[in-house]
Amino acid sequence: MSNNVVIRPATKQDISELYKLMIQYIVDFYKQPAPKETDLKELINHLLENPSSGLQFVAEHQGELLGFATLYFTFSTLKVKRQAVLNDLFVIPNVRGKKIGEKLFQACLEYIRENEFASMTWETAKDNKIAQSLYNKMGGKLSEWLFYEIS
Repeated sequence: MSNNVVIRPATKQDISELYKLMIQYIVDFYKQPAPKETDLKELINHLLENPSSGLQFVAEHQGELLGFATLYFTFSTLKVKRQAVLNDLFVIPNVRGKKIGEKLFQACLEYIRENEFASMTWETAKDNKIAQSLYNKMGGKLSEWLFYEIS
């Protein structure tokens, strides 16, 4: 199946199906409350209409979306270049293990390299060993920086 999966930037035609994938990601995978449909669709639209702020890639097989990756763009003052944050990488459960996540990750990496970004950063839960295995396989290195959060 992996050979027949196309990785491409999301388009307006993907909004409805991408919304459903993102709900699976937020609610089923991360066990978070479902956002309002209008809010999540606004976020998808924002990225489509403002490519300088970010980009979503989708994995498509025979017209069906199987996964997505979201890059948000910021800047690195230390490197005086744009930097990308891989905020989301999700593949639907019934096709995991078929290298679709690798293809999505590779598309993000190619994008930042082709567009001369300083780097791509991401985070994952300490107990998400499957994701850590993928990131290690793809050449990712643990950062020397600590991650802080406040609400």
